[in-house]
Amino acid sequence: MLGLMQDHPLLISSVLEHALRSHPLTPIASRTVEGPIHHCTYADVGRRAKQMANALTRLGIAPGERIGTLAWNGYRHMELYFAVSGMGAVLHTINPRLFPEQIEFIVQHAEDRVLFFDLTFSALVEQLAPHLPGVKAFVAMTERRHMPDIQIPNLLCFEELIASESEEFVWPCLDERLASSMCYTSGTTGNPKGVMYSHRSSLLHSLALCTPDGFGLSAADSALLVVPMFHVNAWGMPYACAMSGAKLVLPGPALDGASLYELMRSERVTLALGVPTVWMMLQQHVETQGLAPAAELCLERVVIGGAAAPRSQVERFERDFDTRVMHAWGMTEMSPLGTVCNPLPKHAGADLEARLDLQAKQGRALFGVSMKVVDDEGVELPRDGRSAGHLLVQGPWIASHYYRNDETILDAQGWFDTGDVATIDADGYMQITDRAKDVIKSGGEWISSIDLENAAMGHAAVAEAAVIGIPHEKWQERPLLVVVLKPGRAASKAELRDFLAERVAKWWLPDDVAFVDELPHTATGKLLKMKLRERFRDYVLAGD
Repeated sequence: MLGLMQDHPLLISSVLEHALRSHPLTPIASRTVEGPIHHCTYADVGRRAKQMANALTRLGIAPGERIGTLAWNGYRHMELYFAVSGMGAVLHTINPRLFPEQIEFIVQHAEDRVLFFDLTFSALVEQLAPHLPGVKAFVAMTERRHMPDIQIPNLLCFEELIASESEEFVWPCLDERLASSMCYTSGTTGNPKGVMYSHRSSLLHSLALCTPDGFGLSAADSALLVVPMFHVNAWGMPYACAMSGAKLVLPGPALDGASLYELMRSERVTLALGVPTVWMMLQQHVETQGLAPAAELCLERVVIGGAAAPRSQVERFERDFDTRVMHAWGMTEMSPLGTVCNPLPKHAGADLEARLDLQAKQGRALFGVSMKVVDDEGVELPRDGRSAGHLLVQGPWIASHYYRNDETILDAQGWFDTGDVATIDADGYMQITDRAKDVIKSGGEWISSIDLENAAMGHAAVAEAAVIGIPHEKWQERPLLVVVLKPGRAASKAELRDFLAERVAKWWLPDDVAFVDELPHTATGKLLKMKLRERFRDYVLAGD
């Protein structure tokens, strides 16, 4: 027997229409590429999104066709989020930090029909345009007086494109399982792979973000999205903020510590989301300028994802900003959120050390995500917080295939192998101990490179740290600590080893320390250990 409920598809357009009815005047603040801070409302975004949908229809864009963007976090990008998906096309956000060859590959692979770009990327688009025969129009996301002087066929101006279009558009009633957006993986091994999200998966994912055990979003929040809109839909936040009525603060291309601090203060940000490298720059700015963020900001919580947050970074937010850190974890293939680290009632009244221990974990699974850890034979391991194994996940917003690849990425039971090694405790808290490809195997035991890196980051002179395994004749592998020091600070190898000796097991201590000017990162800000392993391939450990 079927239930007797109304049947309405879960569509991106319904999120926008809800925002227009329930909180049309909620502000959206954007730092523009041209310089000034731009202020608008959800009503403005809705009106202009409908104009853009009309413009794309006039350009001949059909349902299901892909529309690419090379753009920062800004109000025009937000308008495309709703216009493209709402009309039934597929929004393809492209990471501009990828190599030009990779961008060319994914635009061709996705078969983008129109490519929108911010002025920052004008020269890049001019370089790529001759190699993108499938793109029928290139749209500079600006107004006429700022149009770039570049030679690109079919170059259009964003503001002129929509200026004469009607502000009325009837969003089509689509199948909720149709594709709404897509994003490609970073391509650290081989070509990037396309992950295609549906209307249904995106809405379910964003609803989970709004729950108290997610990000706890509400109309009382002012949310700063440092996480880029070109990567996994900015963790679903543009949709979740429109659902909840939260104010959006979009930083554009200015991601340095000073610019972010200014936005946090002027726009009274209560929630900020980004990767550890961004927060490292913010904290360094606060430290060097002698600022008092706890007194000057309204920041209540910071979501850190994309990589494990160093304990020292979490402690600084607690101590200097009076801000709670919410560790989060996920993947491009997971839309991306899988877990968020929120405390349980049993943790009420915990002291700082206990809170930091908890916040080091990636958190508990959101409703909609099932997860387990298994051994090398696929046998599920106990949830005891100690047994580390391969982390597998499944759920309604987790990918089953890559775009234009018929081969499933799931095992026979429908589980996706994340490539992470993790533990899960009795309360459901998951903690990543390493990537399967990065774990260091020494004398038959595993050493967590993440734990060693986080411990090293606690030293006052260390700006950034990475740990890789170096081949060893007796022990198979031993850890090498690679360190970037803070400007004007010094530390010796012996000093760092002595510092770590008080924080990790003796047999975990790195056999050597290498100092470098900078560490390689992926296009999404994660440590690129493949490059480090190449660089130190012939490294001889001290004492060998």
